[in-house]
Amino acid sequence: MITKLNINPDLIRELSRLLDETGLNEIEYEARGRRIRVRRDGGGAPVSTVVLPHSSGESAAQGDHAQLDNTPNPQPDHPGAVVSQMVGTAYMAPEPGAPPYVQVGDSVREGQILMIVEAMKTMNPVLASQPGTVARILVSDGAPIEYGEVLMVIE
Repeated sequence: MITKLNINPDLIRELSRLLDETGLNEIEYEARGRRIRVRRDGGGAPVSTVVLPHSSGESAAQGDHAQLDNTPNPQPDHPGAVVSQMVGTAYMAPEPGAPPYVQVGDSVREGQILMIVEAMKTMNPVLASQPGTVARILVSDGAPIEYGEVLMVIE
């Protein structure tokens, strides 16, 4: 089923102007289950992305890599919590279109790469601090993340 996109070009233009005015590289706006992200590509030109909700609760940006868990998030002190050590953007695969580093149910070893966090144009691997099984993935590919946010749970 193809969803007709009802995109407000004035909103995209306004978000692009905000990028210019503030010097930011990316801005995201969400309302009524639709998310619009406008970011600068390598050449400095604004690029927009519109994400519509799917019936399964996954966003279009997640594609086949989506395995989000919508139950309440564990606290950062949970013994199996993998916590972000920085603010950045989460990437679940080494490059677009590649298989994700891990999926729910995968066995992981200590030191294995679970995901990448891009911060200040630097790709930082997030490593498993313990062996176990990936029980929950709490962030989506390309999502902004905060310091101290629980990214996934290994049990």
